[in-house]
Amino acid sequence: MPRKLTSRRKSEAGFSLIEILVSLGIIAMLAGFVGPQVIGYFARAKVQTAAAQIKGVRAALDLYQLDMGRYPTLNEGLEALVANPGGDPFWRGPYLQDGVTPVDPWGAPYRYSFSTDGRVSVTSLGSDGAEGGEGDAADLGA
Repeated sequence: MPRKLTSRRKSEAGFSLIEILVSLGIIAMLAGFVGPQVIGYFARAKVQTAAAQIKGVRAALDLYQLDMGRYPTLNEGLEALVANPGGDPFWRGPYLQDGVTPVDPWGAPYRYSFSTDGRVSVTSLGSDGAEGGEGDAADLGA
């Protein structure tokens, strides 16, 4: 009688190959539905992060302009917000948190431009790193 009990336990122990394959198939189908949604959320979050950072840099530029009476030159760039350009006594920075010029969520530095009519802009080229684009690859700026 002990032999029958042992053989019965062996046949009932664990999962069959079919049960494992069915479980893996269900998991793969769920991943196929959920995966693209999660990737879309990450892409939108990066775009929103870049927009918020651009607003923060613009606010820092405005504070710099209030203290210095001018915006940074193109040669000074956004670095003027974290380090005093030329030892100016009116500089009260750093104007950016942690004293570091931020990079966009895709790892590229923000672009700073200053026009002759006194307008400044801070832009990111988006996920593709090239001008133009759509969706998360679109240029962002203010």
